[in-house]
Amino acid sequence: MCQNSSSGLLRDIVYTSVLSLVTGVVAAMGFALLAMLLSGQASASDAGMEKTLHPMSIDEVQRGSLLLKLASGGLSVDAPLLYTDVSMQVSGLVNRVTVKQQFHNPGEGWVEGIYVFPLPENAAVDHMLLKIGERVIEGEIHEKEQAQKIYDEALKTGKKASLLRQERPNIFTMAVANIGPDERVEVMIEYQQDLHYQSGQFSLRFPMVVAPRYIPGIPVAEREVSGFQGSGWAVNSDQVKDASRITPPVVDPEMGSINPVSLEIRLDAGFPLARLESRYHGVDIVEGQSGLKTIRLRDQHVPADRDFELIWSPRVEQMPAGALFTEQWQGEDYALLMIMPPVGAPASRLATPREIIFVVDTSGSMHGTSISQAKAALKMALSRLRADEHFNVIQFNNSTDALFGRAKPASLQHIRQALNYVEGLQADGGTEMLSALQRSLDGKSHEGLLRQVVFLTDGSVGNENELFSTIEQRLGSSRLFTVGIGSAPNSFFMTRAANFGRGSFTYIGDLAEVQEKMNALFSKLESPVLTDISASWSQSDGVEIWPARIPDLYLGEPVVLAAKLTSGSSQVQIRGMVNGQPWQQQVTVAGGAQSKGVRAIWARRKIADLMDQKAQGRAEEEVRTEVLKTALAHQLVSQYTSLVAVDKTPSRPLEEGIDSKNVPTNLPSGWNAAKVFGAMPQTATPAPLHLLLGLLSLFASWILGLFKAGKRQASNTAMAGR
Repeated sequence: MCQNSSSGLLRDIVYTSVLSLVTGVVAAMGFALLAMLLSGQASASDAGMEKTLHPMSIDEVQRGSLLLKLASGGLSVDAPLLYTDVSMQVSGLVNRVTVKQQFHNPGEGWVEGIYVFPLPENAAVDHMLLKIGERVIEGEIHEKEQAQKIYDEALKTGKKASLLRQERPNIFTMAVANIGPDERVEVMIEYQQDLHYQSGQFSLRFPMVVAPRYIPGIPVAEREVSGFQGSGWAVNSDQVKDASRITPPVVDPEMGSINPVSLEIRLDAGFPLARLESRYHGVDIVEGQSGLKTIRLRDQHVPADRDFELIWSPRVEQMPAGALFTEQWQGEDYALLMIMPPVGAPASRLATPREIIFVVDTSGSMHGTSISQAKAALKMALSRLRADEHFNVIQFNNSTDALFGRAKPASLQHIRQALNYVEGLQADGGTEMLSALQRSLDGKSHEGLLRQVVFLTDGSVGNENELFSTIEQRLGSSRLFTVGIGSAPNSFFMTRAANFGRGSFTYIGDLAEVQEKMNALFSKLESPVLTDISASWSQSDGVEIWPARIPDLYLGEPVVLAAKLTSGSSQVQIRGMVNGQPWQQQVTVAGGAQSKGVRAIWARRKIADLMDQKAQGRAEEEVRTEVLKTALAHQLVSQYTSLVAVDKTPSRPLEEGIDSKNVPTNLPSGWNAAKVFGAMPQTATPAPLHLLLGLLSLFASWILGLFKAGKRQASNTAMAGR
């Protein structure tokens, strides 16, 4: 018995020693993670937002440079100051834009300034200049990896340089190397875009701030850090591998606004105007010769905290039935063509039974004015339902909840229930959009039923491609209509989600717009739709048309095509179905206004279509090859190409050190910092908190195991002594 007791004792000792070693490692990891959480490196809550601490030395505090307190986490930071000047030249359907960004280093040391900023999702960026005093350096387009190497070498050797990268079609990063003490460096970028035309109204939008994005998934550690990777408040995750690149630090609103913007537009509409209006910013309008109008911000500068939108419409007798803009570039002809299909007046009553599903985002980023806009829009939508229609209301934040288990008839009782449900909606928590899409899109083909999903959200997510793939897979015969809410919605997600969903995108930026915008949306939902649209040219060999798959169209929406033409391709045939009946229209492509940049719009549309194919399951390497070929040929920034400019003369003495400084952004107008960030922020993944809780649980389990082992050892010792 003594021998057995000794063996048991030895086993317990070995077992306890191993457990002690494992526990030491686990406890160390747990305490280290806890220290990170408490210090602001990675705070998390129910929705869990990661924070990147921006440490300051005592010397930096004492030297008196500008200090900014961050709402997105970390201590106050000193950062380069930024001033942006925007100039637009609008002609017909085409807008040429110049954006000047001036970086000022207010400190005493050398810095690298890093700024994450938005551009329109259809911007074809094709030009960059780096200005240092009187010197001007032209940017060159390269594959992204090569451009990064060129920039890194310039940074290392003390040369001034600028690097423009695309993170998303509407999110870009500008890095400027070797800005000296109290020095100013200017970077100028240019882009081309086609304008939006719908229901007799032209519009352009200029986004000014990258809103905080929801980052789902499990954080992943980077094996290698290069360039200016990891400058955001979020860490990369398995679902958003570039999270650290699309989450710029956000300044605390209590400190006031930063990053002032000035803006001027020279508008040559080509016809007399019945309406010209800036929706969200005061402007002054100066009439010029030949109908030219100059629009300037009434306040010389505005904070970069909400989108700018300009709308204009022609007089009724001047309403266009179509438009054609052409450009010849390197011996090839390009065209931008708009055709207004005569679909006829909508029926007063849809013959097909309809089911409509309303989905509303109630995450923390929707708090305040955004949730008020969403609730007002929902109430109006519910009031328009007919008794023979079916509906449901779904809300989502950390989780997804539905008013009914399945769609119910729009009876007075059900409408009253829905209105009470909507009135009780509150914005808080994360943005788990995937589950809401999965619940609202059932993937079925609904014969004899018109099923429409109306999705109200600010679109502040980082996993767009995952969501696009879900829409593609689960759409079935449903149609998805997105309604952008708030001062700075993610227009890339909203527009592309609507395209994948074969619906349309509506933007509501103010409570005063709810009735107008929702009436317009419901006119679409209740109107005959032009489906199965195709376009073919008389000489189709060599003609490339983008988009390749034309989305469904509704009343008042034109077909807009970008094409590379061949000799003799002058006739285009548009075909589709209206109310189940074939429809077609033949158009002669001749003459048209010459417009520089049409080829860039064509190339940008082709690249966007190719990137959509990746979300639809096409191999990334195939997509990358075709995108590179197009982007390099047309000198455009893309997911795989960047613009880089390098001064030949070093300016920073190599014995002087250099710090990377991230330029913070404003919180979008109307957002509540406490709901989005707060002490335990609510916009991203809870994975770090879950990891910590798991480690602590493991530690507790070990303590319990150790206690049981001790009791067993004491029992064996007592038995051995008998």
